[in-house]
Amino acid sequence: MLNKLSQSLEDYLEAIYMIGLDNKVVRVKEVASFLDVKTPSVVDAISKLTEKELVQHEKYGYLELTDMGIKHAKKIYLKHEKIYKFFKDVLSVSDEISKKDACKIEHYISRETMDHMIKFIRFIDTCPDGYPDWMKHFKYYLKYGKRPSECTKKAK
Repeated sequence: MLNKLSQSLEDYLEAIYMIGLDNKVVRVKEVASFLDVKTPSVVDAISKLTEKELVQHEKYGYLELTDMGIKHAKKIYLKHEKIYKFFKDVLSVSDEISKKDACKIEHYISRETMDHMIKFIRFIDTCPDGYPDWMKHFKYYLKYGKRPSECTKKAK
């Protein structure tokens, strides 16, 4: 059942989760504002998520994720955060673009690629010698469009 959520429904589920991290209650209008969509679109999505037992919603009431909804939303959210971190911290993509691209890619990335990205970030973050020189050189290359003088190997 959960594997059959559309990208759109995953976005709604994640939005409810993220809003709930900052607010005690989540309202339809907050989800609409968060996703920049119209209220009827939110109501339609909430109805579908309710049918799938991921969200509880009483008419004109607050939205609440079920235990299964929380579990699924956390997976989506964590995947989004890891992809965002990879783009921003490793590839030095701007914050705004990293957020947008992570949101798009989180729905399509394979488990294997995601696992490798996470392991790569962990490897860099826990490197006993600190931040690797090649990453510093890459950041220099991004900024100036040329290799730093320390890089003696020729580009292919």
